Amino acid sequence: MTNKVVVLGSLNVDTTLHIDQMPKPGETISAKSKTNSAGGKGANQAVAAARSGATTSFIGQVGDDSNGVFMIDALKLDGINTAHVGISQDEGTGSAVILLDSQGQNSIMVYGGANQAMKTEMIAESQALIESADVLISEFETPQEVTYEAFKLAKQHGVTTILNPAPASKIIYGLLEVTDLIVPNETESATLTGIKVNDTDSMDQNAAKFSEMGIENLIITVGDRGAYYHTPTGSGFVPAFKVKAQDTTAAGDTFIGAFSSQIDKDLTNIEEALIYAQKASSLTVQRLGALPSIPTAEEIKAEYN
Repeated sequence: MTNKVVVLGSLNVDTTLHIDQMPKPGETISAKSKTNSAGGKGANQAVAAARSGATTSFIGQVGDDSNGVFMIDALKLDGINTAHVGISQDEGTGSAVILLDSQGQNSIMVYGGANQAMKTEMIAESQALIESADVLISEFETPQEVTYEAFKLAKQHGVTTILNPAPASKIIYGLLEVTDLIVPNETESATLTGIKVNDTDSMDQNAAKFSEMGIENLIITVGDRGAYYHTPTGSGFVPAFKVKAQDTTAAGDTFIGAFSSQIDKDLTNIEEALIYAQKASSLTVQRLGALPSIPTAEEIKAEYN
């Protein structure tokens, strides 16, 4: 089965500065090189889903500028439906500056631009698209109010909703009630629950806290260690594949997009989908850039046949 995946999210032009090590407060350092590429959490997730075989569509917004054209063209290269990407006349296309050190770790600064100027009215224009989806993904680089409207519509039509609460911030009232699965990383999970993630017991405590908040299905990604999952029928931990990382920028987004391409609407195959997502992200971190690093289904199969 090929999932129909809709991503409601951000479109950013990424500028990556390659450095030896992260600067200290007040320190000026020199970058070894600079690269520009298409990115944004939403774009990364959509491309990951598409390259893993999902029929993928995008709901988002760019500015009326060359970067906006660049981002739409980048999505189209992977066969992603961009008919629901709006154009803002008031805000420029989103952008991000990524500091990438020699160990493959990164720090990211994001300018929201047109992403943050999205309005809830856009969801009514995308109603038919959302109703026909199997999975709807969103994150916090676009307004939560827009996600809430989209998720409410999705739940009326049996669409599985996946929330990536990144960057972590207070979740608006009602959003978790229409979320089927929440996927934070360990830092985001701790921010939202107040419980630091450092072992399986603390992950279980995070799951219990999320349950109190109204969400029963949880995945916590913990970088090169793997991913924890919890549902009403069980919990477990799927280890990551051990590789030498060059760039972790798109690892989490690749994980979510690849996962969405495989997951059944009732989440019953969650462990199998997680293993596939770990394979995808393990290839991503061995390459440079955001979109350019995301593997295809064929590449994943060839590496882990």
